[in-house]
Amino acid sequence: MSLLHVEDLTVRRGECPVVDRAGFAVRAGECIGLIGPNGAGKTSLLRGALGLLPFEGASDLAALSPRERAARVSWLPQRREIAWPMSVERVVALGRLPYLARGARLGPEDRSAVDAALRRMGLEGFRHRIATQLSGGEQARVLIARMLAQDTPLLMADEPIAGLDPAAQIATLDEFRALAAEGHGIIVSLHDLSLAARYCSRLLVMQAGRIVADGPPREVLTSALLSRVFHLKADIFATPQGPVIVPMGVHI
Repeated sequence: MSLLHVEDLTVRRGECPVVDRAGFAVRAGECIGLIGPNGAGKTSLLRGALGLLPFEGASDLAALSPRERAARVSWLPQRREIAWPMSVERVVALGRLPYLARGARLGPEDRSAVDAALRRMGLEGFRHRIATQLSGGEQARVLIARMLAQDTPLLMADEPIAGLDPAAQIATLDEFRALAAEGHGIIVSLHDLSLAARYCSRLLVMQAGRIVADGPPREVLTSALLSRVFHLKADIFATPQGPVIVPMGVHI
């Protein structure tokens, strides 16, 4: 079952295409890693597919009304700030807004979704803490929990583990992989190539606005691709959990 279909998607900055005729689909049960160097177009691709940037081409998500889209996909942007001094529980509960009539209170199903999201992100003990008083990494976990509480078929996240400590990175990606196993579709942009290889069933590689590779991590992450796309000399070690990439130098 396809949860997102993008065809010939182009996003321009002025006359310059920062995403150039990209096409891909996300199916239920997939955890897709979107990788590429800085400036490759990853964020613009995700935002264009969501209809948050003007684009040419087609995206079935962008064709939906905002309310329909919010019930189908949850979105975690790269820039994450909690502006208002609300409790963690209230911030996470904002993920339930697409399902509530104006002025309605949370019902049992909504509270259950909030509780599950807090539990999945290890935030049950933070429930009544003021979110703006937490560390940056803790705030990031709160916003991921808000996305989980939205409980949509598709989850899209732009660098969701940036700023998290290693244990929190692993725990977050464990949850994304578990959600994929439960039938959700996941697409996340990542910079850690080894974690992308370990947790994602499929990788999309971007370079200069184009998708230049699409496939299983063991097939995509080759020495030739790392050199060509990332300008990286690296040793690649096969492990039962997937390839481990050890950067050794830079190709100028």
